[in-house]
Amino acid sequence: MRISERGQITIPKRLRDRFGMNRNVEVEIVPADTGLLIRKRSAAEHPVDRVYAILGRDGDDDPMSRTNDYLEAIRGR
Repeated sequence: MRISERGQITIPKRLRDRFGMNRNVEVEIVPADTGLLIRKRSAAEHPVDRVYAILGRDGDDDPMSRTNDYLEAIRGR
């Protein structure tokens, strides 16, 4: 693989198919210890980000109490 005069590279089709890098997929290039890492940029919010810090918003200092209350709430009790 070579970098073109304009700084472009072509990712082989078999790799694009394998990793789901279809047309118009945004990628990011990240510096790594051994070179550069090319990865898909995800537009979707990660599931953990949606629930991060959901517990503890009520001011209760006991984490187990908040966890138990949350579990009961999502179980419909």
